[in-house]
Amino acid sequence: MEKDPYKVLGVDPAATDEEIKKVYRELVRKYHPDNYANTPLADLANEKMQEINAAYDEIQQLRKAEAQRASYDTTGNSSYGGYQQYTGSSDFADIRACISVRNFAEADIRLNAVHAADRNAEWFYLKGVVFRAKGWYFEASKYFDNAYRMEPSNMEYRNAAESIRNYTSSVNQGRSTDDAICNLCSTLICADCCCEMCGGDLVPCC
Repeated sequence: MEKDPYKVLGVDPAATDEEIKKVYRELVRKYHPDNYANTPLADLANEKMQEINAAYDEIQQLRKAEAQRASYDTTGNSSYGGYQQYTGSSDFADIRACISVRNFAEADIRLNAVHAADRNAEWFYLKGVVFRAKGWYFEASKYFDNAYRMEPSNMEYRNAAESIRNYTSSVNQGRSTDDAICNLCSTLICADCCCEMCGGDLVPCC
C-alpha cells in the first residue's frame, strides 16, 4: 500500500507550497545521512531520507498536474497556459544569499533538496562553492567543470573552474615533489647503511 505523501511529510494537503517546502527542508536537515555517518542509525536515516524525497517529489508532481488541469479548465487549452513549471531560480537566489553570509550548511541542505531534474549549471556551480568552502577542492573542481560544460558562455563558471583547476594542479605538483624528496632521502639512507657495513660512511652526519 502506497503511503500518502502528505502524511509522510506531516503536512496538511491544504498547505501552501511554501509551507510544504519549509517542512521538507526541516526534515532534510533532521534526517540528512551526513548527520548519522558511521553510526548504527546511518541506514535508517538513509531510508528515511529517500522516503522524504519521494514524498516531496510526488507532491510536486501532483500539484503540477493540478495546475495543468486548472489551466485547461480555464482556457480550454491543453497547454500549461499561465502555469510555469518550476525552474528553481528563486531557490538558487536564496542559496546564493546563504553562501554570501557563509551559511554553507544551510546552502548545502537547500541544494540537496533540489530535485535531480532541476539541477542545472547553477546548481553544479553552487554545489562546487559549498565543497570549496569545506576544503574539498577536488570535489569542487568536478562540480565547477560540470557547470562550465553546461554553460560555457558563463564567465563566473569558467573562472571558478580554471581557478580551482590551477589550485589542484599545484597541490598535485607539490605532492610529487615531496614524494621525490622522500625517495631520494630513502635511497641515501640505504646507501649509507651499506657503506657503513663495508667500513665506509657515505653520509657522515648519520
